[in-house]
Amino acid sequence: MTQQLPLRRFTPCTETATDYPVLLIDSEAPLLDLHACLRERLNAALEHLNLMACSSLPDFAERDLNNMANTARILVQDVSDVFRVIEHRGFGASSAS
Repeated sequence: MTQQLPLRRFTPCTETATDYPVLLIDSEAPLLDLHACLRERLNAALEHLNLMACSSLPDFAERDLNNMANTARILVQDVSDVFRVIEHRGFGASSAS
């Protein structure tokens, strides 16, 4: 039988801009609140990507495309991090890896 380690209350978000995590997810937050956070970020990322898909390349400068892609990446990374917390909480640490 494997022993599961207790889940830390605050799980760091994935950081790419810093060496030290500054954003944390409360792993004990109500599931409805975690879901609302996911829904908000995923919907924003989808709307953002939809805007990019419906635009023509001459409408954007290279810097604009990079900024839009980075914004979508950050939103999707947040969604992934919150899903990881939900998986650990709902399925146990051994199933979420």
